[in-house]
Amino acid sequence: MATQGALRRIQLGNALSAFGSGFTVPFLFVYVTRVRNLSAGQAGLMFSVLAIAALCALPLVGPAIDRRGPRPVVVVGSVLAAFGALTLGLARNEASVLLGAALLGAGVAAIQPALATMIVRCTTALTRARAFALQFTFNNLGLGIGGLIGGLIVDPSRPGSFTLLFAVETAMFLVLGAVCGTVRLPAVPVTPAGTVPGAGFRHLLRNRAMVRLCVVSAVIFFTCYGQFESGLAAFATEVSRISPSMLGVALAANTAVIVLGQLTVLRITQRRRRSTVIAATGVVWLLAWIVTAISGLVHGNTAAAAFTIITTYALLGVGESLLAPTLGPMVADLAPTHLLGQYNAAQSLVKQLAMAAGPAFAGVMVGANLYAPYLAALMAASILITILGLRMRHTLNPTQNGAIIAEHSRPTAQVLTA
Repeated sequence: MATQGALRRIQLGNALSAFGSGFTVPFLFVYVTRVRNLSAGQAGLMFSVLAIAALCALPLVGPAIDRRGPRPVVVVGSVLAAFGALTLGLARNEASVLLGAALLGAGVAAIQPALATMIVRCTTALTRARAFALQFTFNNLGLGIGGLIGGLIVDPSRPGSFTLLFAVETAMFLVLGAVCGTVRLPAVPVTPAGTVPGAGFRHLLRNRAMVRLCVVSAVIFFTCYGQFESGLAAFATEVSRISPSMLGVALAANTAVIVLGQLTVLRITQRRRRSTVIAATGVVWLLAWIVTAISGLVHGNTAAAAFTIITTYALLGVGESLLAPTLGPMVADLAPTHLLGQYNAAQSLVKQLAMAAGPAFAGVMVGANLYAPYLAALMAASILITILGLRMRHTLNPTQNGAIIAEHSRPTAQVLTA
C-alpha cells in the first residue's frame, strides 16, 4: 500500500509538471521572436542550447541517481528547471534567454530518468507497464490542457501574459520537486563494493540487449518524435496545404488517441512480447507515412487532405501508445538494480540525440524541397524499426521480453487450454 501511495504522488507530480510545461512549450518561438525581439536564428540557437544542456547533464545524472537515489536528483532537477523557466519569463536579451534555456534543459534532463527510476522502484514486473502507460497518458493530458489554457491567456501584444505563463511553469516545477522529493521509496540493495563512477556505462556497452534497445530507440525517436514540429508540420502545411488551425486539430487527434486509447492498448501489449510490440509500432508508423504521402497527392481536395493528415497524427499516436508501456519496463528489466539510474539516463540520452537529429534532417530535406525522399526515408526507418524489433527477441530472455508478464495477462481459459 505504501508503494501505491508513493506511485500516486509521483504520477501527480509528473502530471502537474507536464501541465506547467504545456503553458510555454507551444509558444516559445513566438515569445522569443515577437516579444523579446530576437531573430529566428537566435531562437534556433535557444532550442539548440536546450538540447545541448540536456546532453551535457545526462552523463552526470545517471551516476548521481545510483549513488544518491532518484529523489534528490528530482529535487535538484526541478529547482534548475524552475529557475530556467523563471529566467526565460523575465529575459530581456539573448544572453538571459540562452541562460534560461540551459537551466531548463539541464533540469528536465535530470527529472526524466529520475522519475523513471522512481516508478520502477514503486512497481513490480506485473504492474510496471501500467504505471509507465499512465505516466505517458498524464504527460500528454497535462501538456494538452496546459497548452489549451495557455493559448487562451497568451497575447503577443502583452508581454505580461507570457510572464504569467512562465510563472505557472515555474510553480509547477517546484510542486514536482516538493511532491516527489518527499516520497518514501522502497529500500534498494547497496551498490556493490568496487563500483566506480562511469562503470555503469561500460557495463551498458557490454550488455548486447541494451545496446540493441538503444539503437532501436534512436530510430523510434528520430522517426516520430523528431518530426512532429518540423518535417511533418512543414509537409502538412506546404504540400498537403492544410491550414495551421487544422494542424492544431491533427495534434489534438494525436493527444486524444493517446489519452483515450492508452489503457485499451495496454491490455493488448500486456499479452504480447515486447519485441513484437516494437515491431508492430514500425508497421503502424509505416502506414502513417504512407497516409502522409497520400495527403500530398490529394492536396487539391481540402477535406481529403485534412482527413489524411489527421489520420497520420492519430496513427502516430497509436504507435506512441504501444511504446509507452514497453520501453521503460524493458530498460528496467535489462538493468542491474544498482545501475538502474545510468540505464535510464542512457535511454534519455539516446532520446535527446535522436530528437535533435530528427528536426535537423527534416530541415535539410524540407529546405531543399525534397519531400518525396523525406517521406521515403521515414518509411524506410519505420521498416527498420520492425526489423530491429523482431531481431531483438534473440537477445532477450523471457522476463526482459515480457513473455512471463504476457502469460499472466492471458485470460485464465486460454492459459488452461494452451
